[in-house]
Amino acid sequence: MSEMSESEYDSSDEELQEAFAKGLLKPGLNVAIEKRESKNCVNLMKQKLTEIKLDLPWIERLDMVNAPAPLAPELVLQMQEQEVRRAKQLKGNRKLPQYEPSEDPVLNDFRRETMFHRQAQGAVMDGIVRLKKLGILTFRPDDYFAEMAKTDQHMQKVRDNLMKKQIVAQRSERVRQLRQQRKVGKQMQVEATLKKQAEKKKMLEEIKKYRKGARKDLDFLEDKKPQNKRPNHKMNPKMNSKVQLKAKMKNAKYGFGGKKRGSKRNTKSSSADVSEYRRAQKPGKRGTKGKANQRLGKSRRMQMKAKKKH
Repeated sequence: MSEMSESEYDSSDEELQEAFAKGLLKPGLNVAIEKRESKNCVNLMKQKLTEIKLDLPWIERLDMVNAPAPLAPELVLQMQEQEVRRAKQLKGNRKLPQYEPSEDPVLNDFRRETMFHRQAQGAVMDGIVRLKKLGILTFRPDDYFAEMAKTDQHMQKVRDNLMKKQIVAQRSERVRQLRQQRKVGKQMQVEATLKKQAEKKKMLEEIKKYRKGARKDLDFLEDKKPQNKRPNHKMNPKMNSKVQLKAKMKNAKYGFGGKKRGSKRNTKSSSADVSEYRRAQKPGKRGTKGKANQRLGKSRRMQMKAKKKH
């Protein structure tokens, strides 16, 4: 180890000698600098401030020390939307560095610009109040113009770019909503299909039981869907008896809504009921009881028509 260190020193000395011979090294180039610690000397700073400070009225200085103006609600909503959008962007792309909302440089730029705007707005609001207290009139010139740091063409490009991004975001949101609605509709359709298949399977099982003799009634063929039950409408006791009777007759005839379709369809009990059946009576012959209802012959009908004309 000692031999290697000595050889390194020898080579470095040779390089220094060659550099000195070429004139690259001059006296005074290599100076040892002492490390100084920076100190915040408050007394000296206050002394220097008193030396440079001008004792002038405020109207001549127009310096303001104020808090920023309150944040507008639309800016709060915009900042929240940006935080949500930025969180989705960072979550969807793992290659990007993950930041907290308070440490994200993209969001901090917007917050910084907003703070500049609020600070200037607060200074204007406080300054106008102080000028009014001093009795100084303020007005804004009609031809007021503030020169911008960027050209109108550049700002137009920025505006077009922002509009394109907004349109793309709205389109993607609309597509996402349509996809979600389509997914929900498809799920409802699948559930309805499965329900129909289950009802059909249950019906086929009941039919098999009936064929095998395990079941003797056909009640399962009737419509078993529950009808819309409505609350019982009670009669007003102060109502006239005739009006109550009329309301009962209408309720018995028309009901309170509910299912109308298939109300006159035959059922097992109605088709088996023959209490109202009557045999049709044959028309009577001449000289019998049904003679009055017998139709006249053609020649007699023609004679009757001719008599009516005359």
